Amino acid sequence: MATQTPFKRWQPAPLLWASLGLHATALIAVLARPAVWPWAIGALLANHAVLSLAGLLPRCQWLGANWTRLPAAAAARGEIALTIDDGPDPQVTPAVLDLLERHGAKATFFCIGTQAARYPELCRDIVRRGHAIENHSQTHGYGFALHGPRGFLRELQTAQQTLTAITGRPPVFFRAPAGLRNPCLDPVLQRLGLRLASWSRRAYDTRNGNAQAVLRVLTRSLRAGDILLLHDRHAALTPQGTPVILDVLPPLLQAVAAAHLRCVTLRAALA
Repeated sequence: MATQTPFKRWQPAPLLWASLGLHATALIAVLARPAVWPWAIGALLANHAVLSLAGLLPRCQWLGANWTRLPAAAAARGEIALTIDDGPDPQVTPAVLDLLERHGAKATFFCIGTQAARYPELCRDIVRRGHAIENHSQTHGYGFALHGPRGFLRELQTAQQTLTAITGRPPVFFRAPAGLRNPCLDPVLQRLGLRLASWSRRAYDTRNGNAQAVLRVLTRSLRAGDILLLHDRHAALTPQGTPVILDVLPPLLQAVAAAHLRCVTLRAALA
């Protein structure tokens, strides 16, 4: 049975407080001087444009807390996080797990609830091997960022229940599909006790099948505290027909070791 997360009071980000204040000010101004309504509408449209832009930038922190790097203590320990999205995939994930084990690396798998329900034993194997499974929504729908509070709550809470029932461990991190969101997501995250996590860098490995190009992006200026993003499911194929993650992981993990860094899960970085 899924663990119930206690309700947490929402603490809006400064931009959202400012937006609420702007809306109130605009209303008061129009009531006091109806002739200023074009200026009020213009200010509100500009405000909504800023909010929309923030939602389209996965690493932006204007809408609420967002992990783009590991905490300072984890960086001081020489830790980085390898995160793997969209799985599990029965054809790719087992090979990824073998490569991680061969190099003594731990990873965080952001799993989709419906995929996890199809391959529960694979999820349990991920956890059994010392990795972490976190919440990547229940369905990973293309319109995820268009949800309101109820839609976000349904997607995240259902995934929480699905993943917890399979692994026995409630997720503590969430990553939005494609990193896209809107201001309605943050209160849902706080209610469920989830931390939003994005990344330091990604190489668009769902579209780029050039393993060397993907590797260059992920290892460029590699340093402690980085959060790297790859995909097991939806990975692009190399010219030889291999999911690109399988060609990237060995040299990537060698580069991590050569830099005297260590791959840990996001949960371990909290310590």
